[in-house]
Amino acid sequence: MADFGEILRNIGEFGLFQQLTLIALCFPNLFLSFMFASFIFIESDPERHCNTDWILRADPNLTTDEQLNLTLPREEDGTFSRCRMFVPVDRDIGSIREYGLNETSGCQSGWLYYNALYEFDLVCDKANLVEVAQTVFLAGILIGSLTFGPFAESFGRKRATQIPLVIMFIFTVSTALCPNIYLYLVLQFFSGVGAGGYRVNCIILSTEWIGMSKRSWGVCVTQLFGALGQCVLAGVIYAIRDWRLAQLITAAPLGVVVIYIWCVLPVSARWLLNRGRTEEAKQLIVKAAAINKRSVPDSLLEKVLKLKLEATPINAVYCYRCYIIQCRTLSMFFLFLRFSLNLALYCLYLNMGNFGLSIFVTQLLFGAIEIPANLFSMWLLEVFGRRVLFIATLLAGGLSCILILAVPQGYAVAVTSLAAASRFFLIWAGSVCSVFMQELTPTSVRQTATALGAISGRTGGLLAPLLNILAMYHWVIPITVFSSLTLVSGALGFLLPETRRKELPETKLSALLADEFENIFLCVKLCTAKVEHTRVTINKNTYFQWSGTLKV
Repeated sequence: MADFGEILRNIGEFGLFQQLTLIALCFPNLFLSFMFASFIFIESDPERHCNTDWILRADPNLTTDEQLNLTLPREEDGTFSRCRMFVPVDRDIGSIREYGLNETSGCQSGWLYYNALYEFDLVCDKANLVEVAQTVFLAGILIGSLTFGPFAESFGRKRATQIPLVIMFIFTVSTALCPNIYLYLVLQFFSGVGAGGYRVNCIILSTEWIGMSKRSWGVCVTQLFGALGQCVLAGVIYAIRDWRLAQLITAAPLGVVVIYIWCVLPVSARWLLNRGRTEEAKQLIVKAAAINKRSVPDSLLEKVLKLKLEATPINAVYCYRCYIIQCRTLSMFFLFLRFSLNLALYCLYLNMGNFGLSIFVTQLLFGAIEIPANLFSMWLLEVFGRRVLFIATLLAGGLSCILILAVPQGYAVAVTSLAAASRFFLIWAGSVCSVFMQELTPTSVRQTATALGAISGRTGGLLAPLLNILAMYHWVIPITVFSSLTLVSGALGFLLPETRRKELPETKLSALLADEFENIFLCVKLCTAKVEHTRVTINKNTYFQWSGTLKV
């Protein structure tokens, strides 16, 4: 395939065109955080009591304190019950004051809350619906990743980014207007489909336009916007305390984003070249060069097309079989990695209400800690490379999780600090992992590979609430499981190659030969082969023509 890296070096690896594209694609992630984290605030046990306005028919002048004392039983600690009330009676207020009420029941007329965030009465005997809503949303994200990943390979990155965004906007608005919890579950599922589809595609589209010197920025800036959204979320929810209004605040900027994403978002030129649509790719490359105030010689484009034909291997089936072996190994590794990484992240995130500090403070801290994690990732990925940071961050995150076990229960500040440190390293590891996956897979399957990684990660997220439930048997079980998996993933990182300062592979052959003979040796180890190769250098790029026999 064409040497797209050489084109980017001519038109600018990270010029104004790439910067505008990156910001346009990253901006919606500021509001995706609202959708991901809204369940956290619904889950916390709200201050409430049963609606006992029936007694006001007997005496409309009762004060609030008198009403509660006459109609609500008390718990063992002396507080009013949140889930029980005295059964209404048809007696005058004097009789009620003198003889009191004895028979209790569940709340018959709903609850009264101290804020409007808890719209659907997901408390008491309906509290389990919170976990259901959370699982449905994460299932939607998984389906969105599964659907729009392969969709992008066939119909392009642009369409696979636009359609999920429209879905997300429509169902976010609809969710704010839904009348009951059951319709809410359906709408949240489709909101999750849009969120999952957009997140997995926006990173790929931005990365494929950026040169190798700033390639990691496509992932890190996307996650940086998500971190800023986490911080804004804590302040917005704390200030308004109105669930429906929070949904509409999320939807309003998404409506603006839909317009500019649909009108001005560029197609991936790498994908166009990979699909043989060379004329469209030429026009887009010239447009990008003009925005960057650079020029691209016509001779370079013609040379790139000519190079595509000359670089075709004689016996490509041999290379393809070797690639299949390598691809399966990397796929299994990254699927396990994304699963364990997201399992740890979601177990910590969904359990933040039990750390002991205010959930709003913890949410702000968790969001703020992501900002330096992504900034360090953008800088140090180009200094130390991918593999070193990948191993270091995973091992540090796993060890920070393990240390939580050493803190006695009741030390809220210490537990929250270790959880925040774990999240810092795990978010950093997630950025490195996303960069790794894109740099090790060719353009023809990059979107599908990223989608599979996202699906594996969402599976870990789906299992996180179930793993947290095991804390009812002993609180150390969830932490031990997800921290152990994280440490194992970090140790497996020693098997990965380094991809810093290397061009994105465009074909299966270039992915196989990314490190010249390193992957050939890997192939020979995994299969019985007698292969002769001819090394060909064209325009400072190395290609191989193979002949011989190969058995897989």
